Amino acid sequence: MHYVSAEGLSKSYGIQPLFEKISFHIEEGDKIALVARNGTGKSTLLKILAGKETPDEGKIWISKDVDVVLLEQEPSFAEDKSILDNIFFHEHPLIRAIKEYEAVSEGGDPDKLNAAIIKMDDLGAWDFDAKVKQVLGKLNIHQLHQPVKSLSGGQRKRVALAKTLIDIGFEHKHVLLIMDEPTNHLDVEMVEWLEHYFDKENVTLLLVTHDRYFLDSTCTEIWEMAPGPGGESSYIYTHKGDYQYFLEQKAARLENEQASIDKARNTYRRELEWMRKQPRARTTKSKSRQDNFYSVEKKAKQLVVEEQLQLDMKMNRLGGKVAELKKLYKSYGDKVILKGFDYTFKKGERVGIAGKNGTGKSTFLNILQGLEMPDSGKVNIGDTVIFGNYSQQGLVVKEDMRVIEFVKDIAENFPLASGGSMSAAQFLQLFLFEPDKQYTYISKLSGGERRRLHLLSILFRNPNFLILDEPTNDLDLPTLGVLENFLTEFQGCLLIVSHDRYFMDRLVDHLFVFEGEGVIRDFPGNYSQYRAEEERNKKAEPVADQKTKPDVPSPVAEQPASPKRQLSFKEKREFELLEKEIPALTKEKEVVTAKLNDGSTPYEELQQLSVRIGEITRLLDEKELRWLELSELQ
Repeated sequence: MHYVSAEGLSKSYGIQPLFEKISFHIEEGDKIALVARNGTGKSTLLKILAGKETPDEGKIWISKDVDVVLLEQEPSFAEDKSILDNIFFHEHPLIRAIKEYEAVSEGGDPDKLNAAIIKMDDLGAWDFDAKVKQVLGKLNIHQLHQPVKSLSGGQRKRVALAKTLIDIGFEHKHVLLIMDEPTNHLDVEMVEWLEHYFDKENVTLLLVTHDRYFLDSTCTEIWEMAPGPGGESSYIYTHKGDYQYFLEQKAARLENEQASIDKARNTYRRELEWMRKQPRARTTKSKSRQDNFYSVEKKAKQLVVEEQLQLDMKMNRLGGKVAELKKLYKSYGDKVILKGFDYTFKKGERVGIAGKNGTGKSTFLNILQGLEMPDSGKVNIGDTVIFGNYSQQGLVVKEDMRVIEFVKDIAENFPLASGGSMSAAQFLQLFLFEPDKQYTYISKLSGGERRRLHLLSILFRNPNFLILDEPTNDLDLPTLGVLENFLTEFQGCLLIVSHDRYFMDRLVDHLFVFEGEGVIRDFPGNYSQYRAEEERNKKAEPVADQKTKPDVPSPVAEQPASPKRQLSFKEKREFELLEKEIPALTKEKEVVTAKLNDGSTPYEELQQLSVRIGEITRLLDEKELRWLELSELQ
């Protein structure tokens, strides 16, 4: 089925064109990754497809049977409403039933819970509710009554992702799912679950992501938005295959374009001499040659610039003593972050930090830099160490400044290993800030451009101990590739916190694994090796459990054990309801019994209480028996 056609799309902001005259088609089942450097309009193009922005020129056709669902980088919510109200926003009986059930399932009124379960049964909503439960659980979303305005940036992104996944699973036969950096703020377990989710779901997908493992696992096609072969402002190059194949094809294309330009330049030199010598009177033949000269001139003056970040930096000298951490303890109340941690950093060491959110990774980085103090222990930093801290907090500017002014406030020049120096303007160009962009106010930059400027400002200070906390978020893939190349040659110490598995695999030699409760394990390998070991350990656990069980002789011949039946979702809800109903009935029985034993109770009321105590006793017997049956399966 044909989903989308776009012809000649153009979009500009002021005099700055983002893209011009791009065309493409999307078919059902396509899984496409869109690649381009920051500032070329990737997010804007996604919003145009979702109907949130309009192009300046061009046409878009979307099949009337297709629903377009967009996950933005900065999601919008009804801020005063709860997570529950934001996720279940459809006015549909099925969604309303699930919303009512979720609202009373945690400590709600038993009568309301029972009514909600009956409604779920009537509508056959349990299968969809199971999917909802899976999405919320895997994305670690609980406390559904919490208002959205109180959430952190990472929590907001996860709620937006849950809302999107639940939305596409609700009565949508044909969906184009558009996602802008869906893996930001997700830990590795969540990203891997999302990969499996898309592998199982029959969804048509267009996404922008910097996570290359996620890209390779999820997408079968890569679109590169770049200047066209004839010098056009924008063009979409299509590559079938993985990210490595895309890089190879792109390199071959650029090489061919450069060869074509070199040939045009040779022709241009000959034709330029002819143009200068020929008489003023033009024949038809010479007029044709003249027109051809201008097309050759345009081709000859075209530049093929593979915009890269290449730095031959003269790093500040790093002495023999780098950093010594001795018996570090740190806690926040009952939450233990460090428990007697010891480590001595060596020159040129490259360490990755792994662990679930909330285990204290950022606190550890702050203690190392002296931004926070440990409860006890010592941190000794060498005299020659200059930290460069690329934090999740992002770029902090006291007042709105132009890009060039911000960099010059740090230093006028950057020292080079070959001697000499590089000016602030030249340094900015290495980071893809063209001269006209350098005089833009920072407030006008895109999210990715601000992240790039933040990274530039850290490196411009010429550190010899780099601390990178989630450096890949919001950086485009071209910048990431060359950043990795630079960090590979970096001679100083490197400490990286990242959920980007590809980035970690390329750059780190070993890991500090934060396992919680103050335990930090030093793992000798990269991230993929660590995850592979975890998987092996999980598979080995059942075998280990079997080996530890004592052998008990049996008087009868062993029979193959039949697989134990699991509770259905309906039975789970029934079990949860019984755990609330039985205590309520027990309490009511105590109250009724006390009134029956009270000599002052009127006769008419005694009759009613006698009937009720019989009903309660019968109900308790039935429900306790059913509870025992279900608890055996639980």
